[in-house]
Amino acid sequence: MDLRELTYIITIAEERSISRAADKLYMAQSSLSQFLQQYESELGITLFVRTSQGVRPTASGAFFIEHARQILQHYRQVQRELWDREELQGGSLTLGISSFRGSYLLPPALKLFYQKYPNVHVEIVEKNSMALEEDLLNGTLDLALTALPLSRLKCESKFLKRDEILIVANQQHPVMEFARPKENGPGYWVKLEDAARFEFILSDFDTILGSVSRKQFKNAKLEPLVKNTNITAAFAAAMAREGLGLAFTYHSCAEAYPNVAYLSLDPEGIFLELGLIYPPAAYRSKAALALGNLLLQCLGD
Repeated sequence: MDLRELTYIITIAEERSISRAADKLYMAQSSLSQFLQQYESELGITLFVRTSQGVRPTASGAFFIEHARQILQHYRQVQRELWDREELQGGSLTLGISSFRGSYLLPPALKLFYQKYPNVHVEIVEKNSMALEEDLLNGTLDLALTALPLSRLKCESKFLKRDEILIVANQQHPVMEFARPKENGPGYWVKLEDAARFEFILSDFDTILGSVSRKQFKNAKLEPLVKNTNITAAFAAAMAREGLGLAFTYHSCAEAYPNVAYLSLDPEGIFLELGLIYPPAAYRSKAALALGNLLLQCLGD
């Protein structure tokens, strides 16, 4: 049994598509499809049902995939314990973080980590917070920086910092007529009901930013005018900066641009917490603990 082959099977199951799995594995779709056919033939079992929407595991396939994950988790734990014997002179770890937030928060901290531990490789997995929880459950991550509270995991988290959710607006946008200066600090705030008069660009439902922003409208019994809902948070913010609508972003991702304003929601603002999460009931390598401590030092409030 080849561990690489197990990775192929698990990736197909996670992506629910041979073409998407092939892209993720940097393989040709035809090569991965041929591999799956041959693998199923050797097993004498059909692992996946092919549909017009992609593939889904059969009952036997789901059983096989669960055991494949356990085998890979055990192998990774052995790797971590072996690397720990080298006292951070080698090895690697896998860190999960959202693509949007990670591009702003992570590079400076990683630079310091590599200066201190030049022989330890950090593999970055970019996904939204909800998908990162799934990877933590599956044991494919050593550590994740994600939004709190967790939706599925029931495990210890280390509080990192509070991050404010802001509205992105071009300074020529008519919403600025409703913006008011903050009394206790720099910047401006706007009532959500005033902002809801204008068109919004929202990121996907399955992202924390997308779900939290929609919840704010729902709680206020407002129905915003929304014309784009299936784009990334970074793309939505870029469109808002050009005056093509309003979007939401995080304070940690609020870059300074000419003629761009970042508005708090109401005087108090809306915040979420960020935390560091380790896989539940899993071995914590010295490298993962060292990176976690460094992130707390560099990014923590």
